[in-house]
Amino acid sequence: MFFKNREEDIELWDRQKDGTEPLLPSTPAHRSFDYVLVAHKVDDDTNQKAQRQQAFIQQLEKKNISITPIDHDDKVFFGLRAPTEMFEDYQYLLKVSDSCNWCGDVRGAVTQATRIRIVHFILHQTFINTGENLDELLMKDVFETTFCLHERKKQKQLKRKWARWTALFTGQPVNDVKCYFGEKVALYYLWLGWYTKLLVPAAALGVVVFLYGLAFFHTNPLIKEVCNSSIIMCPRCDNRCTVWQLSDTCFYAKVSHLFDNEGTVAFAMFMAIWATLFLELWKRHRARHVSQWKVYDWCEEEEELILKIVNDPNCTPKQFRHSYLRSTLVLILVTLMLMLIIGLTQALVVFRVVAAPLMSEGNWAFIRDHASIVAMMLGAVLHYVTIQIMTRVNRWVSLKLCDIEKTNSFAATERSFTVKMFTFQFFTLFSSLFYVAFFLGRINGHPGNYVRIARWRLEECHPSGCLTDLFIQMAVIMLLKQTLNNIFEFTVPWLKSCMSRNSAKKLERKCGYCYRKACRDEQGCVEPCDTCKLRDWLRNYHLANTDAFSLFNEFLEMVVQFSFTTIFVAAFPLAPLLALINNIFEIRLDAIKMVHLERRLVPRKTNDIGVWTKVLEAIGVLAVIANGLVIGVSSDFVPRLVYRYRYGPCANGSTNTHCMQGYINDTLSTAFISHSAVYNDFHINQMRTENGLNVTQCSYRDYRSDEDYTLTSQFWLVLAVRFAFVILFEHVVVVCKFIAAWFVPNNPIQVKNDRLHDKLARLKEELRSHHPLSFVRIQQKKQ
Repeated sequence: MFFKNREEDIELWDRQKDGTEPLLPSTPAHRSFDYVLVAHKVDDDTNQKAQRQQAFIQQLEKKNISITPIDHDDKVFFGLRAPTEMFEDYQYLLKVSDSCNWCGDVRGAVTQATRIRIVHFILHQTFINTGENLDELLMKDVFETTFCLHERKKQKQLKRKWARWTALFTGQPVNDVKCYFGEKVALYYLWLGWYTKLLVPAAALGVVVFLYGLAFFHTNPLIKEVCNSSIIMCPRCDNRCTVWQLSDTCFYAKVSHLFDNEGTVAFAMFMAIWATLFLELWKRHRARHVSQWKVYDWCEEEEELILKIVNDPNCTPKQFRHSYLRSTLVLILVTLMLMLIIGLTQALVVFRVVAAPLMSEGNWAFIRDHASIVAMMLGAVLHYVTIQIMTRVNRWVSLKLCDIEKTNSFAATERSFTVKMFTFQFFTLFSSLFYVAFFLGRINGHPGNYVRIARWRLEECHPSGCLTDLFIQMAVIMLLKQTLNNIFEFTVPWLKSCMSRNSAKKLERKCGYCYRKACRDEQGCVEPCDTCKLRDWLRNYHLANTDAFSLFNEFLEMVVQFSFTTIFVAAFPLAPLLALINNIFEIRLDAIKMVHLERRLVPRKTNDIGVWTKVLEAIGVLAVIANGLVIGVSSDFVPRLVYRYRYGPCANGSTNTHCMQGYINDTLSTAFISHSAVYNDFHINQMRTENGLNVTQCSYRDYRSDEDYTLTSQFWLVLAVRFAFVILFEHVVVVCKFIAAWFVPNNPIQVKNDRLHDKLARLKEELRSHHPLSFVRIQQKKQ
């Protein structure tokens, strides 16, 4: 195999001392290595792993890739450096391509980011005689890992400018990020920075809405009605639950009013329009930068074809194909997966239904008195655990579905995977929230006819409304997800870095064989010695691993957060504020992680955030629908409106009392124990108050007749107004969204003019360089 031994180094040093060999090695064409392969050392050449290693290395040598092997302990490191001709071919094919010829890479020196991208593609498209490629060899442990190297000088510059906690409130050097990590990573940080900046007005207005509710915390007549009430409410569960006073939930009513008030409607409309403006302004922001980076018309599929030709001039393209059988199979499997996720949501509902009565029968007084709230919070925590488990399952299933589809390019596979993974994650995250928002307390029945799962009654909403349940569920999931994810996301690579930091330092600097200044000169032209090469390789080897999912995971996390911020914002006006605080730290956390704690990501060239734009647009539309339903169906906004103008004191001409006086009592119906069905639902012991007083009736939240328990006319009027409000709200907001999208063009005029002048200049340059006589003749005609 390719190992340098100590005798060769000593012989070289002797020749240098005698003057027969130059003291400094000749200047290499490219000082840095493009990629590094790592494998376990195998001494037996007849071993299959050794033969496969040898075969793969030979295939790379046939492509004129120079290989520098260095052994260290039980491993061997292969430094790879591609030939100049390979990059010249790449530049020429870019120049004659349809969509990539505007790129700045068609002329001048090839950047290290471009070299890494090309070599990465060639490595993964190299096959040995058994038909195995690098991915399969890695799976079979023929090679341990692969990685590209950090550039020490640029890495230090990014640390100083960007990847440090003290730069928390400074701008991002996206151009430097683009040059080092590629356009794909730069666009992620550009998008995240823009999203964070536009969260400022949303967060400020959300705080104003919260403070509006807080201002009437003690003076609101509805809160006073609950706190001063003497109404006896029906037992919340079977067996040990007894009747209770409505005034016992005074604090709960106050908290509910913080998020269920008139300001919430205006804020929900604002956030729906904000989501549209954010996307339209982002498209303009993106256009300015991709135009500046010369990738406005860039096509990833076309570059993939170019890389295939560079790798193998005799290659054949992977044909487009469509199979109705495969599409049907994928559709069926996706449906089954969604049914499984929804089934898990139903399991969480069953947990809450069972947990609440069991805890109400427990020995701990606090848990017994607050069984419903504790069950709700435990359900939210269990939901978070389910999310963490299902995230891994969803990824595996999405990859298998992409394998079934057999797309024709990596970019197409990435788009397909993104759509499937986000769909699964969305259902995993939001199915439980949709249940709480639109079904909780509406399908549980009434005294004498409760809906049950086995022997347990379904949950009920609080008399103050169901919105607080949704708020608690969102707050727990959002706080846990953001906080714990960021902690694990940072501490895992940080601990790995701390534990393995000394491994690279164990190499003793062999001064006799290492010219210190030459090896340490980052601008120098001297080939480093093997000791310095190995030290640099080990430094990168011991960093946390990165792969194609690394950036995808960051995007997925932020898009899910965007969903939380917009879809149910009517129930949680502080969501934009939490998102803003999280993102301020998220930008630096991701930067420190990518620059300092992880191996270098393979730079990818692109001109957009891809299918994520379509996903964000879909979330914006869904946000309009969900917020309209939350306000119209989940909140008490519409019932309060109907009561004020149809049934309240003001509607009857009274001016001596508040217009909402008596609203709480109006939303309650009465159950009489004398009714046989009610008598069967409640035991005699349950109808006894804390003072030992036996009661013969109790109240529950619903619009029902006290005689035959049928729905009253007020219920149907409220229901009609609810649907009318939802339709009106959504139509008004959708029209506003369309106007906003039309009013803000995607491309700034300056970008269009710059591209026009640039195209003209390039055409003139082509004419001047390839047909100078024609260019002179045209100039003479103009004179």
